[in-house]
Amino acid sequence: MTSTLTHRRACAALAAFALAAPAFAQNGVLGKPLRIVVGYPAGQTVDIVARNFAAALGKEIGQPVIVDNRPGANGSLGAQEVKKSTPDGTTILLGTLGQMTINPTLYKKLPYDTLKDFAPIAQVSTGALLLVATPSFGPNNLRALIDYAKARPGEVDFASGGNGITAHLAMVVLERQAGIQLNHIPYKGSPAAINDVMGGQVPIMFDAIAATLPQVRSGKLKPLAVSSPKRNPQLPDVPTVAEQGLTGFDISSWVGFLAPAGTPPATVTALHDAIARASANPEIQESIRATGSELAITSPDEFGRFLQSEIRKWGQAVNDAGVQVD
Repeated sequence: MTSTLTHRRACAALAAFALAAPAFAQNGVLGKPLRIVVGYPAGQTVDIVARNFAAALGKEIGQPVIVDNRPGANGSLGAQEVKKSTPDGTTILLGTLGQMTINPTLYKKLPYDTLKDFAPIAQVSTGALLLVATPSFGPNNLRALIDYAKARPGEVDFASGGNGITAHLAMVVLERQAGIQLNHIPYKGSPAAINDVMGGQVPIMFDAIAATLPQVRSGKLKPLAVSSPKRNPQLPDVPTVAEQGLTGFDISSWVGFLAPAGTPPATVTALHDAIARASANPEIQESIRATGSELAITSPDEFGRFLQSEIRKWGQAVNDAGVQVD
């Protein structure tokens, strides 16, 4: 009986594999493991999302899917690894906003070109930043902060996890749109910056919702505004920046899959479709919600146009901030 049951299970697994196989076999994907390169260390948000996608994609394509961490230079090493890989759909990148759209202006010598060296597959998530303040800071919303800063040009400090990161540049965009001048205090990483804002050494900062939400809920930070166009479900009472007078303000962190340039369009389509199907997996949806983000599966063309607009926006922010890395 056990032998018969085992045989039936094996047949069922082969049947499932056969259903997944044709689309990928036609596009040169099947027959090798799929490698997802992550340009950041294990345990970071993008890595967690990649590992959940790897498990779900393995079921979709009937092949092992591995996550290959290549940290360094704000994701540049990982992007370079995918750029030079064979464009057959067996190696893809889970790229980030900083890696793909800030780095092109931030770094004087970047070993890849986002628009020329990669084939967009799909954006998969988008998430807001949260503008927070130490509880003792006078202004309780963005409008009050803007009025406060206008009366004290250059005197109000803001923290970030480092020069040129998304949270730093988001504040630069806010300064430009609000017509205020703040003073940047960069830290070596977001946790140190958050600690000093909680302690009152620096009054305000932008950071990811996942990083700041526990402190907001415990009363150690107070939220002033959400950076995305709509309110975040986890903070429904916190208004957006746009709602508080800066119409059109839209800054969202995101991740998305890209293949090396030259990957056949049919392969890109097959990968996109597998990613879209995998996104229905509850574990993936929960992992994305846990980062304070939302699922946002786009087509390759949509993702390509989005990358172009993001490079323009963040290029302007980097130039306004006056930061560059050799």
